[in-house]
Amino acid sequence: MNTEIIEKMKELGLNEYEAKAYLGLLKDNPVNGYTLSKNTSIPRSRIYEVLENLKAKQFVFEEQSEKSSLYFPIKPDDLAQKMEKHFQSTISKVANYTKQIYSEKTSVNHLLAIKGRKQILEFINRMIGKAKKSISLFVWEEEIDLLKTSLDKALLRGINIKGMFFGKNNPYKELIIHRRINRYIAEKDERSTIVVIDNKEVMLGVISRGEESQATWTADFGFVEMCQDYIIHDIMLNLYAYHLKPEEREEFELFTDQIRMSFYEYDSAKVNRLNEKENNPE
Repeated sequence: MNTEIIEKMKELGLNEYEAKAYLGLLKDNPVNGYTLSKNTSIPRSRIYEVLENLKAKQFVFEEQSEKSSLYFPIKPDDLAQKMEKHFQSTISKVANYTKQIYSEKTSVNHLLAIKGRKQILEFINRMIGKAKKSISLFVWEEEIDLLKTSLDKALLRGINIKGMFFGKNNPYKELIIHRRINRYIAEKDERSTIVVIDNKEVMLGVISRGEESQATWTADFGFVEMCQDYIIHDIMLNLYAYHLKPEEREEFELFTDQIRMSFYEYDSAKVNRLNEKENNPE
């Protein structure tokens, strides 16, 4: 028998003998317990116990005759439906109970640290999947493909998506490509991300360090509002720059270069190197 399938059936709640018995009946039915034991190598001392368990789960039915009892399985589609219904019911009960006992007041100001790029992106995908109204984000080209399925589903749900895209191949008209992107990429040693959901929760952190990446989640109102304002401010600044005439845009960017030199302690040589990267990308 297929050992991989038996292992999968064990994950769904059957033990090894139950899985073997059901699969054996699919191949040959109806049969009595002795024949099934012989066909599946299930010990004769255990076969009727196994069949009783499968009967109780309604995965196997018994047909009694004058000489012996014969057993046959439910159809595979029926088995899948029964298992799906059972697990959905179980998950629903667990979810309802855990929601009842969960004290949201104790966790509103909580900061949750998540480590590892894969784990961070999985968490963000779950956040996006729960969005009811809006998603605001900073996202890099290196990560967008790993969030695309969740974002596409959010758009289909009518979720309002806005944010900044750091890269050249932007798949969403809802996102604004950061101006002077070659310069910006050359300037940054790390990729950071921010995701705000429904103005209620936020995830932010560095995502470019592989397993050493680390991000923080919180539902703290002040923290969420600060991140949302930061995203909106960057959107407005970039849209304003795009709106300017060429000569006005050049003057504006020279002005922002001076500010960055002041705040980030860039010297003129570094600014020239960054501008060279912008004008002559690799």
